[in-house]
Amino acid sequence: MSHAYNPDLLNRLKRAQGHLATIVKMVEEHRDGVETAQQLQAVVSALDKAKTLLVTDHIEHHLEDVVGPLSKEAREKLARLSALAKYL
Repeated sequence: MSHAYNPDLLNRLKRAQGHLATIVKMVEEHRDGVETAQQLQAVVSALDKAKTLLVTDHIEHHLEDVVGPLSKEAREKLARLSALAKYL
């Protein structure tokens, strides 16, 4: 199994996929633009969170390849960096 596989990531992507399908229907049905834009923002946000999760998991995996298992303290510091990454 790939280290990129993460059930939380998969759930986030499936949720975004469902929202996107709803948006397509909204556009086809000529629904209100504000409602459609709100749903689009929800998908963008979900994808941004999924991207952050994928990148931080990838960094953690390869960091452990280089330095070995991470201590609790190192994982906490990495979590703080992950929180910062959402602003990129």
